[in-house]
Amino acid sequence: MDILGYIASIFMGLSLGMIGGGGSILTVPILVYLFAINPVLATAYSLFIVGLTALVGGGFYLKKGEVDLKTGLIFAVPSFLGVYLTRAYVVPHLPDPVFTFGSQAISKSLLIMLVFAVLMVAASLSMITSKKVSSSPKADLSASNRFLLISLEGLVVGGITGFVGAGGGFLIIPALVLLVGMPMKIAVGTSLFIIAAKSLLGFIGDVQHQAYIDWNLLLTVSGIAIVGLFIGMALSKKFSEKTLKAGFGYFVLIMGSFILYDQLSKM
Repeated sequence: MDILGYIASIFMGLSLGMIGGGGSILTVPILVYLFAINPVLATAYSLFIVGLTALVGGGFYLKKGEVDLKTGLIFAVPSFLGVYLTRAYVVPHLPDPVFTFGSQAISKSLLIMLVFAVLMVAASLSMITSKKVSSSPKADLSASNRFLLISLEGLVVGGITGFVGAGGGFLIIPALVLLVGMPMKIAVGTSLFIIAAKSLLGFIGDVQHQAYIDWNLLLTVSGIAIVGLFIGMALSKKFSEKTLKAGFGYFVLIMGSFILYDQLSKM
């Protein structure tokens, strides 16, 4: 199963390299189902793996001049706050079980996986059904209102990242394109930098509460994912954005549905 996990890690890097997001949607299931890691710990490991891989990818986009650091900072600062507070103070202090539903006790691990599966399905449907969006900002929004909306979404995405270990690229990119009017290529590069920064910050917040970190596993999976990242960046030039998003969306839909079924069957 470990070998399958390492092979699957390539696809996580492929996702980040090809569409600038979706890495953590694959990483958490890989860690939980193939490496048999507890879901709570898997979300922490995911933050490091996705963060490091995204940082490498973001560096290459920056070198090509395809990163808007100013706008990324506006989004990232509240996002940093959301992910750090969630990992450092919310997740560690959730009771276990979190609550009871009838006679069924909902554990912390089960709740995280259920939320993650629902997020996967929602993200997949968004990628499958989304149409090409305009790269011009909404005319009815002032610069200050767009600034506020970007900051609020940053805070929300940060909270989601902290709870389920998801980088949130599928939420970041639409915000940058629709609210800021950023070209898609610039949005992808900027998204990778935001994902990297807030994921690694969230991991730092998590280290405070983890007695043991398997650095050998983290660095090995990260290294393999980075190889996938380079492959994905090369392949992205050969396929249209619409084809990449739809294909990945169907794959995530299948995985999300399986995880949701698997977790519900445990109740």
